[in-house]
Amino acid sequence: MPTLNWIGKEAVVNHDKEVPFRLLKKVKTHSVGENSQNLIIKGDNLEGLKALMPYYIGKVKCIYIDPPYNTGNENWVYNDKVNSPKIKKWLGKVVGGEAQDLCRHDKWLCMMYPRLKLLRDLLSEDGVIFISIDDNEQAHLKLLMDEVFGEENFIADFIWKHRKSSQNDIDVSLSHNYTLCYAKNRSNCKLNSLGIDENKFSNPDNDLRGGWVADPMDAPAIRKNLEYEIKNPNTGKIYVPPKGRHWRFTKEKYLEAL
Repeated sequence: MPTLNWIGKEAVVNHDKEVPFRLLKKVKTHSVGENSQNLIIKGDNLEGLKALMPYYIGKVKCIYIDPPYNTGNENWVYNDKVNSPKIKKWLGKVVGGEAQDLCRHDKWLCMMYPRLKLLRDLLSEDGVIFISIDDNEQAHLKLLMDEVFGEENFIADFIWKHRKSSQNDIDVSLSHNYTLCYAKNRSNCKLNSLGIDENKFSNPDNDLRGGWVADPMDAPAIRKNLEYEIKNPNTGKIYVPPKGRHWRFTKEKYLEAL
């Protein structure tokens, strides 16, 4: 499998194991009681993930993260830029003098790699992780996830519309972001299907297989082997594909279904 290489990778490959364990300190003034099943951790997320290990390693069924998109936007509330003083200090400590030569993508990858490894350790064998990202790092993140989680555990890259209006001050107005989804172990992961709207189906001919809905039989383009006459068995009327289209099935398959 192809691997992604960048400046500083060797320094962070095993950094998840080097992060010291820290005890979580309970802040009673912010607590809602002893029976709460939720945690809010304030601090460096790398140390926070490591602190969760004694309690949740291999037990988390679903993880969603929204990491920095590396847009360089310093006005963003979370300072969406890997050149922030905190990140630069961390890189200098972990990567060393080589950190001065890192480009913004190198820095972002160095930051993400140990965190993804810890997140994978937290997942249960049937667990999944969702990660939101945009075009700035989507390509790098996909390769990074293939390396950490395994290409065989890739489920989907969900593309979703995040902007309704267009940006008229740029050449190409983009309106979508991505959410990558990976399993800890694809063979153990079973995703729930969307519910079926029974109102869409009916059974006017009392088909033993149950309700059904009519679907167009033609498809775009012209394919000579998929052009033939269809005769309505009830009325005798002859049908041919609409202009510029063809039937979806061969004549043999149509007759078999009929």
